[in-house]
Amino acid sequence: MTALSSTSARDEARALLVAALSRVAAGDRLALREVYDRTSAKLFGIVLRICQEREAAEDVLQEVYVTVWNRAAGYDPERASPVTWLATIARNRAIDWRRARRPDHNVGVEEAETIADEAVLAPERIEAEQEARRLHGCLDEIEGRQASAIRAAFIGGATYAELAERDGVPLGTMKSWIRRGLLKLRECLDRG
Repeated sequence: MTALSSTSARDEARALLVAALSRVAAGDRLALREVYDRTSAKLFGIVLRICQEREAAEDVLQEVYVTVWNRAAGYDPERASPVTWLATIARNRAIDWRRARRPDHNVGVEEAETIADEAVLAPERIEAEQEARRLHGCLDEIEGRQASAIRAAFIGGATYAELAERDGVPLGTMKSWIRRGLLKLRECLDRG
């Protein structure tokens, strides 16, 4: 498959998903099934990674599609891709589930001595800040497109495919930019 046909297939898939979400907003249950069929595998992966329990992830995924049913009218394709919008809902539902399962850490004052302070110590914080400054300094030395792609992938969490689409380049080109940028980054960090 060529980069052009890959891009047109992605654009077509996106258009179909946008249209299906529009029909969901109008109350079309079959359209919700179409959205589910097209996105459930990806969203389940997101939810499972956060919940770390398969059964819980299945329950959370069901809540995700209930939310999609209720909020589809609020989806704006000008603000986000349909997958980004759906992934955000899935991530938020999974995080809500994790927070709800967190044990209650309220204890009496008499137990205060036995509770460890989990705060990062000042020397460790200073060292981490220095390392972050070195990393960002080295990123500033790398060619702009490579640095931008590395920041978006490793700090922003974007996939290589999303970055390739964003920059309008083939996936292989994006992978090469990032690989070359990471090599230059390693050289810079090894110098310091």
